[in-house]
Amino acid sequence: MAATAPTVAIRLHALAASPAVNAIARRSFTSATSAGTHARPGAIARASAGFSRGYSSSSSQKSSSSGFTWTVVGLGAAAAGAYYYQDSLLKAFGGSTSSAPLKPLDYQEVYNAIAASLDDVDYDDGSYGPVLVRLAWHASGTYDKATGTGGSNGATMRFAPESAHGANAGLEKARAFLEPIKAKFPQISYADLWTLAGVCAIQEMGGPVVPWRPGRADAESAAACTPDGRLPDAAQGQDHVRDIFYRMGFGDQEIVALVGAHALGRCHTDRSGFDGPWTRSPVTFSNDFFKNLLSERWSQRKWSGPKQFADKTGDLMMLPADLALIKASLDRVFYKYVSAYAKDSDLFFKDFSAAFAKLLELGVPFKEGTQMYTFKASA
Repeated sequence: MAATAPTVAIRLHALAASPAVNAIARRSFTSATSAGTHARPGAIARASAGFSRGYSSSSSQKSSSSGFTWTVVGLGAAAAGAYYYQDSLLKAFGGSTSSAPLKPLDYQEVYNAIAASLDDVDYDDGSYGPVLVRLAWHASGTYDKATGTGGSNGATMRFAPESAHGANAGLEKARAFLEPIKAKFPQISYADLWTLAGVCAIQEMGGPVVPWRPGRADAESAAACTPDGRLPDAAQGQDHVRDIFYRMGFGDQEIVALVGAHALGRCHTDRSGFDGPWTRSPVTFSNDFFKNLLSERWSQRKWSGPKQFADKTGDLMMLPADLALIKASLDRVFYKYVSAYAKDSDLFFKDFSAAFAKLLELGVPFKEGTQMYTFKASA
């Protein structure tokens, strides 16, 4: 039996897998509706205004009833076309359009799907791992313990203005990368997916096991977005660094451990304005950031970009906020932890795992008894 327009519309809403898929489906529906009603101008307007009830004459009633019939047929065909378009698109992404209840999520399967897609020789240094860590970090690092706002719950970076904050430049690449995973596992919230992707990236790049648990919900609108300025400014010194991290509820040791993630990735002039990697192995998690910070001689780079520092080869760079960690004359506490992590990678891995897991959970109202997961890295 042919599906009616209301039935198909309900199925479309229930099966929505991602903003990208929905946008395509909406365009298809709009085009199909328009094509199906061009021969009957004004029919849709009459139908939407009460299905053409209350006619002024029997002649008018006959004409309007005919218009209504064609409108319903056109709407039904258009909606069905849009549904089947979305159905094929979801299948292409590996998603499911079955009306049967979705099976419970196997989070290891989600992890495995992310891990299998990380490597890409055409992207940056050959892996999406570093930008996924940055996505998880920036989605979580907006938390304010005083107000209880921000944090990974909500995945509010899906909305402007937060998606357009300067600190989040370039993260649209990470969000787009995860869309096929979301389509394949529509049960998972974006907030859980982004944080799980960060855990996966750390482990797949040789880092420590990071415990993780689900339970984050997605915000419905930009009303939940946090104001700009809650993330660290790499151009600032240790006072700013402390202000940002203390606001979240971190101590000095946790601050230094988290900054150690600068072992991964690189800066881009079209994102942060800065340029270059911190280490020579930017897709391998290690304590090299701390080793380089202490062993290299850093001098201010002479260029037209923002203030940053380079090693003697010019291949590596450090940011003002990085060097603030080793100004022993001003801050012996930060220096103490930098030195400890440079000497002992196991200590760094242990402390980073704990601090990163804490970061991903800031402000999340987990239900009592929510299971904690640890994931097996791919071979």
